[in-house]
Amino acid sequence: MEISSRFVGTPLRSLETRVSCRQTMNYAAAIGDHNPYYFDDEREGGVMAPPMFAVAVTWPISERIWDYLEAEDFPKEILMTQVHYTEHLCFHRPIRPDENLAVKGKVAAILPHKAGTLVVLRFDAVDGKGNPVFTEHIGGMMRGVRCTDAGGGLNDLPKNPDATPSGQALWETVIPVDPLAPFIYDGCANIYFPIHTSLKFAHAVGLPDIILQGTATLAYAIRELTNREAGGDPALLKSLHCRFTGMIFPGSAIHLQVTGVEKRDAGSLIFFHVLNHEGKKAISDGVVLLAK
Repeated sequence: MEISSRFVGTPLRSLETRVSCRQTMNYAAAIGDHNPYYFDDEREGGVMAPPMFAVAVTWPISERIWDYLEAEDFPKEILMTQVHYTEHLCFHRPIRPDENLAVKGKVAAILPHKAGTLVVLRFDAVDGKGNPVFTEHIGGMMRGVRCTDAGGGLNDLPKNPDATPSGQALWETVIPVDPLAPFIYDGCANIYFPIHTSLKFAHAVGLPDIILQGTATLAYAIRELTNREAGGDPALLKSLHCRFTGMIFPGSAIHLQVTGVEKRDAGSLIFFHVLNHEGKKAISDGVVLLAK
């Protein structure tokens, strides 16, 4: 199978959705986040959604991307080879319940990679007045798919800052992964793929067990980073980036390690990664930007 970068810029059919308080609270509950910003509807300003709820907003597009691509000749068979590889979210403001969002998207980049081809989609979510709410760049690795040219779109992708090398973690925490975590996340986030809930499916693709959703692992990490580095205020989180590089099995535990904190003009950069039960990186090159 192969693809060329001529599909860079291909638009996606837009999605319109209404965010409910039940959805945002369920997402927070799915990742065990007790932060009152997500539950206390008597607090000044009301409740808001956890930052990672953004992936639940765009999931209906990702889940059926072949229905949204506006290119009849796009080689849709390659989509069955993809795994979630990169995630970049820019938060223009927090998502709040009881608001309408419209999500527009496009193919942002198609790049050759040693593992196949990286296809990056860009989603822009706006509110009912057309004001930006968040922008997501989600990268899918098309395993074994050959890019027939040098690729395109790289210069339009967000540039991620490099961390100053650190000899050891500044702080770390262990996060238990309940055996039911993939099922709870599946139901509360409405992010479904059988590799996370079907043992039969997992065995059929050569895995010893089901695996935790990558966005759930990232949401656990963002939960800890927000509550510890931002004083619990999710509005301070302006962007995040990471690569998904390993698997998490339910019933195990993950280790979040913060490897650097740097003050820059845009705000504070927090560099991190997440290790699985074998000590291998499940999330690599993690960085969040905090600013007022």
